[in-house]
Amino acid sequence: MRIQKYISETGFCSRRHTNRLIIEGRVTVNGVVSDKNTMIAEHDEVLIDGRPIPRKEQSVYLALHKPVGITCTAAKEVEGNIIDFVNYPTRIFPVGRLDKASEGLILMTNDGDIFNKILRSEHGHEKEYVVTVDKVITEQFVLKMESGVEILNTITKPCKVEKISDNVFKIILTQGLNRQIRRMCKALGYRVERLQRIRIMNIHLGNLEAGAWRELSQQELNELLKELQ
Repeated sequence: MRIQKYISETGFCSRRHTNRLIIEGRVTVNGVVSDKNTMIAEHDEVLIDGRPIPRKEQSVYLALHKPVGITCTAAKEVEGNIIDFVNYPTRIFPVGRLDKASEGLILMTNDGDIFNKILRSEHGHEKEYVVTVDKVITEQFVLKMESGVEILNTITKPCKVEKISDNVFKIILTQGLNRQIRRMCKALGYRVERLQRIRIMNIHLGNLEAGAWRELSQQELNELLKELQ
């Protein structure tokens, strides 16, 4: 088993965070500093910062309404990081990102396996947003957003867009380019004034207040795991 998969499955951290630890030389296997291609056998001793990886804790799955101003990073040195904001008693990390100026639903977990499955864009998992822009939404804007917009040297995948009012629309994406909605709107001459994520796959934000979090229900978790198969 590759080192990244081994560590993420312990629940200690995600594969992305594991890669950072490896680059920083903080992971050793049988006393030898690991690299990203290290393979782990059954009886190998894997240490992080010279200490054994803690035993896997009970799995945690939270739905958080991230407020504007909080940064989706586990880096403790970043002021306003999401880990300090939630202040959960055990180690958890955010699944994906929601930029600092945006708000809404983000999942928090200590389950590295579910983290990686959700992030794999090829699965086409839906994420739904409500967006307020600075001027009247035209039919042409909706059609262009749905059919694909050129940003970041690529064309965005087709998506679903529904106009709600003069300057508010819903959008359902199946990809997650960096600041995708903001960049799409900008490319079409619009500026995003408010962006709220209201759904990730089968998990809905509902009436969860900004800054609040809740545990996923067993039914939500079962449906989520089924979609990820």
